[in-house]
Amino acid sequence: MSDTANQTVTQEKKLAWFIIHTYSGYETKVVAQLKQRIQMELRQDHFGDLHVPEETYEEMKQDSKTGKRERVTKTRKSFPGYVLVQIAVTPTESGAWEMADTDWHLVRNTPKVTSFVSPNKKRPVPLTDDEVTQIMHHQVETQEKPKPKFSFEKGQKVRIIDGPFANFEGDVEEIQEERSTVRVLVTVFGRSTPVELDFIQVEKR
Repeated sequence: MSDTANQTVTQEKKLAWFIIHTYSGYETKVVAQLKQRIQMELRQDHFGDLHVPEETYEEMKQDSKTGKRERVTKTRKSFPGYVLVQIAVTPTESGAWEMADTDWHLVRNTPKVTSFVSPNKKRPVPLTDDEVTQIMHHQVETQEKPKPKFSFEKGQKVRIIDGPFANFEGDVEEIQEERSTVRVLVTVFGRSTPVELDFIQVEKR
């Protein structure tokens, strides 16, 4: 890794995404510490965005006053223990893009950072455009359509807690993750009847 006296991003220097591994639960704190260290060491022109990938999901919550169950949307880390960082890189004679030694040490010496995620630990390799797109698309997709935090299995016994079949019990026949629905076989008047329900309408027995 080679340092450079040029402090601006030019045609010979560009920003590339890297993934760093942190202690799980310290991702946001690591980002704050990195921003502070970058400013203290006057390396603002060598760093771009610092990003903790998050996703939205839905789960059931019971109102303490009414006792009713409702679906609520929350956020969580998409990749616990990982942070995306944009760092300036320059081309080498071999054609590879590498960050400056100063920037490598700045990141590695930040508390709660354990390593760069790369095939080459000593010379971290930037993420490809496809890898960055995949990570960012995953985040946008979950924001537009939150993932339900409900886990059901085919054949599982469940109880219906809402709708005309409330208090009926049955077996899970089919799960539609994208629609957030489950088809349950319930016995009505001695006959097995399939009923399609939202995840929010059933609970595990």
